[in-house]
Order: sequence, then structure tokens, then C-alpha cells
Amino acid sequence: MKKVGFFQSVRLKLTIVYILLLLLGIQVIGSYFGGELTERLEQNFNDSIDGRLRSLAYSVQNSYETDRSDSDSSLESDVQVLINEFNENDIQKVMVVDYSNRRVIATYDRDLSESDVGKKANNPMITSALLYKNSDWEMKVDPATENRLRVGARPVESSDGEEVHAAIYYEADMSSVYNQLQQINNIFARGTVLAITVAALLGILVARTITKPLSEMRRQAQIMATGDFSQKVSVHGNDEIGQLGITFNDLNDKLKQSQATTEGERRKLSSVLSNMSDGVIATDRSGAITLMNAPASKLIGQSFEEVQGQSLVDILDLTDQVNEINDVETIGSIIVDLSNEDQQLLLKANFSVVQDENDEMDGFITVISDVTEQEKIEQERREFVSNVSHELRTPLTTMRSYLEALTDGAWEDKEIAPRFLDVTQNETDRMIRLVNDLLQLSKMDRKDTGLFKEKVEFIEYFSHIIDRFEMNRDEKNTFRRELSNENLFVWIDKDKVTQVLDNIISNAIKYSPEGGTITFKAETLKKQLLVSVSDQGMGMPADTVDKIFDRFYRVDKARSREMGGTGLGLAIAREIIESHHGQIWANSQEGKGTTVFFTLPLINQKRRKRK
Repeated sequence: MKKVGFFQSVRLKLTIVYILLLLLGIQVIGSYFGGELTERLEQNFNDSIDGRLRSLAYSVQNSYETDRSDSDSSLESDVQVLINEFNENDIQKVMVVDYSNRRVIATYDRDLSESDVGKKANNPMITSALLYKNSDWEMKVDPATENRLRVGARPVESSDGEEVHAAIYYEADMSSVYNQLQQINNIFARGTVLAITVAALLGILVARTITKPLSEMRRQAQIMATGDFSQKVSVHGNDEIGQLGITFNDLNDKLKQSQATTEGERRKLSSVLSNMSDGVIATDRSGAITLMNAPASKLIGQSFEEVQGQSLVDILDLTDQVNEINDVETIGSIIVDLSNEDQQLLLKANFSVVQDENDEMDGFITVISDVTEQEKIEQERREFVSNVSHELRTPLTTMRSYLEALTDGAWEDKEIAPRFLDVTQNETDRMIRLVNDLLQLSKMDRKDTGLFKEKVEFIEYFSHIIDRFEMNRDEKNTFRRELSNENLFVWIDKDKVTQVLDNIISNAIKYSPEGGTITFKAETLKKQLLVSVSDQGMGMPADTVDKIFDRFYRVDKARSREMGGTGLGLAIAREIIESHHGQIWANSQEGKGTTVFFTLPLINQKRRKRK
């Protein structure tokens, strides 16, 4: 796992957060302190100015109310002396304006060389102070120095307060106040930098106490990822991080226990799979092999390493039976022929779907077992049935009876002898047909008869067969065709399928009542061609429908023999259809007729291109 750098670490983030919180607190405190300090200094400055102006106003009032003789100094001289004595560093201009003539009688201005004495004062503040006794002031900025000034005027009233002697105009420089504030702010800024520096160092130490256990847990998680659960995380304290360490150790113990349980289950499963007599093959959803036990390897003759990742369809050679891996879901089970020249091997494959937690298909489990011996036993049974003699006994017995009668003298009777010979010939013909059918079934069982398949457009082919029967049918039956308008192509042996259709249609005609309708259908059903032939005959019980495809089985044996049936036609039809990878079955109701169905694989677009 990639190492986390310092600039990406939680330690740096915690330190930055710690510093930002401290800086925010300092800024809030500084803003509040600065505002309060500014207000207090300005208030003190204003109080100081007001106090000195009151003192000056009182002195000027006394000068106005002092009785003077000719030898005494003038009012203007006394007021100018007061103004000169009033000289302060922060007051840069003072004027005393007489009420009677609105002229300046005394002044002080440290920035001007000329005196304003004798000049008429037109300032609105001075006028307001003289006329209305107002003591107003305002803040201004000196355009030359850009310093803030307090500019105002206040009246000098008589001792009884009934009249105004003069007005005092002043301009006070407030730069000392703001210089003092600037010095305090500089001190505060230096303190802030020092506090942030100390906070950064403390933040790194504090963050380290938090991130060190986390780093230890991270290292332990990497060790756990390798499968080593023997080590534990050191727990320092009982805080949240300590509780996290305890929980992490509990998780370590549970994972260790779960791994041991999983390993035990894996060994059990491995032992079960290894000791099974049947083979087990697991695939993913695409059909690629992901698991195979030893019996399966032995049955197919390949090791798991050789087939891992390969398609199950290719390994079991299912290309002739399924088009896609998803088709095995509908098949359920199938017999797989893996025989070669040296050894016969027939496997029965049972397919089941593996679903995930969302009930969606996640793969397949295939259980394969060797059914070669079972098939051999079945083959022997079929051969025995093919050679059974009880079907031959009836015609042979009949022939023997008639031949004995002829031998005993019936041959001399010109009326009886021809009839006896005709019966003997019919029974002989029936035995020949029976033997021929038995031989054909026997060849099919041994797979001695190869199929000569070709691409056939089935609708046209089916119509020709129906036309042949329609030309030779009795007037008692009606043919009805319900055939698809599409061109449906199949890969079949025409002779063999013709034999199937001949047998099915012949049975429908045999068992149809007078005036009955025989219905022919051909349509598509899930990539399959579905063909059906329906009659309106006597039908059969539901429990016998599935048996009509067994060899020598007849619903009505007497009637079947009367009509010349051998009991092997539908059995042969089933063998032919199944050899084409199709299915054949029947539906019937007593008194309502019988319908025989069979399916054949359609040639899809992919096969046409490949061909």
C-alpha cells in the first residue's frame, strides 16, 4: 500500500484545523478588543478636549466680565494670552470670535504664519454657537496630512447664562489616538504570530497522539490483509481512539475465527468433492469452468489445469445439443457420449443454476456420472425386445393352424383352400413388416444407421407429403392445414422424417371416424419447429398416452392387428426424431381424438452464416 505523505496526512489536517480555530478565536477577540479600545480612546480624547475647552471658556468669560481701566490691558490681549497658554500638542488651531462684530479677537494656529485676528468668521459652527448656544463638533480629514481632526465650536456665555460673549472655534488632531491604536495592533499581531507558532507546535504534537494509533491500525490492517491475525493493536487510554483500537482487535479475532471456519468448510467441501464418485464441474455465468473435482477429471480425461477457463459446451462436446450455455438451464439433464474407438463412455450430465444474492444466474453446477453400464443394460433390454418372439407367435400360430387344416385335406376344398392361403399370406406379410421394423429399431439402437441430413424448407416439404396422402384419401376424411407463412429451414434426413410423418398421418387416417377432420400444423416455438397432426378419433386414456411410443405397445391390440399394425411405428418415429435432437409426444382425450406433436431444431441465422 502506498505510503501517505505528510501533506496528505491527517496530522497536517488536524494541525491546520487547530491553527484555524485558534486564529478565528484570536480574530474574534482582536476585533472585539480593537473596537472597544478605539471607542474608549476616542471617548477619553473627547472628554479631555471638552474639559480643556470648558476651562478655556471659563477663563475667556472672566476676561469679558472683568472691569478694566485705561491702564489695564485690553480684552484682546488678555484673551490672546489665554490662548497662548492653552497651547496643547493635540490642538492645532483655536480661535475666539467676538459676538458683537463676528470677528476674531484671538487665535492660535501652529500651521499658519499669518494671524486671523480681525477677520470676520463665517463658519456655520461658529454662527450656531453664537446665535443658538450650540456646542457642535464633527470629524474631518486634514487634506495636507490626512490626519483625522475634531473640529467644533462652543459658546462663551455670561455668568448668568443670558447672553453670549464669544465663541471658541478649535481643531484637535486625533493622530495620537490612532497612533496609539496602531502600536497596540502591532503588539497584538506579534502576539498572534507567536500564539500561532506555539499552537502549530502543540497541534503537531496533539495530532501525532491521534494519528499514531491510526497509523498503527493501518499497518495492522495491511498485515491482516496477508492473512496474519496473530498481532494486536496497542490500546492507549479509554477514549474514542482507544475504543476504536479495542473494536479493531475484536474485529481481528472475529476475522481470525471466520477464516478458520471458512478454511474448515473449504477443507470439508474439498474432501466431499474429492471423495464423490460423481464428477462436479462449476462454471461462471458465461460457461467458463472455474472448479472441477478429481472424479470429473478422471471421467473426461483432462485435469482441471487443462480445462480451467474453457467453455463447458466445448469440454463436454454439447455443440450438437445446445446452441448457447444458457440453453442447459432448460435441458436439466442430458446424456453425453464421449466414446472413442477404444472405449465406450456415456456420461449423464445434470445441470443446476447457481444464483447470487439478487436471485440472478451466477453460473452452473454440472454433476456428471458414468452411465455406460446402465446404457449397456438398456441396450441389451432393447435387443431382447427386438428379438422377442411373442409378437411372432400369433401369426405363426395362425399360419400353423391353417397349414394343418390344409394338410388334413382342406387343400382339396376349392372354396376353403384359397381363403386359408390368403390368410397365411397376410400373416406372412405382417411378420415380414414386423421383422423389418425390428431390424430398423435394432440398427437405430446400435446407431448403425447414419443420417444423411440436408437443409430442407419444411413447410414446402410437409405440404408435399400432405398432398400425397390427400390424393389417396377416402372421401370420409377432411384435411385442414394450418401451416406457417414463413420459410422454416431444418437440418434433417428427409427419408427418415418422411417415415415419421407417414406413420403419424397413417395412424390419424386409420383412427379417424367417417366425416372426421385431420388437422396439420407447423409453427415456431423457442428456436424449435413444432409440428402436430390431430385426428378426431376415439382417443385414449390419459394414463396410456405416454406409452404409445414404447415398443409393441397398443391401446387396442385387437384393432391394431386387424388394421395391420406392428406396434413399432411410433417407437421408430421416436428414435428418428430424437436422433434429430427433437422431441415427440402426444395429447389425447377419449372420444375427442389424438394429437401427435414433434419438434425439430430450426437452423438459426448464426448457423446459416457458419455454413
